[in-house]
Amino acid sequence: MIGLLTGLRAMTPIAVLCWMTMLGRVPAVHESMHGWMSFVANRISVAVFSLAALAELVGDKLPNTPSRTQAPGLIARIVFGALCASILAATSEYSIIAGILLGAFGVLAGTFAGWFVRTRAVSALRCPDLPIALLEDAIAVGGSILVCFVFAH
Repeated sequence: MIGLLTGLRAMTPIAVLCWMTMLGRVPAVHESMHGWMSFVANRISVAVFSLAALAELVGDKLPNTPSRTQAPGLIARIVFGALCASILAATSEYSIIAGILLGAFGVLAGTFAGWFVRTRAVSALRCPDLPIALLEDAIAVGGSILVCFVFAH
């Protein structure tokens, strides 16, 4: 699920995961902070990923923003989706490799399904792109928070 949400917005799930971990809302991640995962609850990571997520949320609405299905954006989504899923998998009984693979698969599904739904909704509703984009933002943010809460308990 975290991969699917990363397919909608590349930086939002990692920013939410950092925030939720720093605030202790994802205790399984917070309690196992060691080695390569130690950056997740770091205030610098929270700030960097939050700024990146905000920039992406704004940039997504600009007319010259490249499609999420093009290589640079798609690669970033795969990397961050696999990273988020591997972090969550590492704090549980799940395999990190399975987390990486499922995260990457979720990203591909979320990227292309999100693009398809957004473009079709705008066309079918004959409305501007902005309301649909804002709804997609809300799904990415709210869904990421929900995944962190569900995974933590």
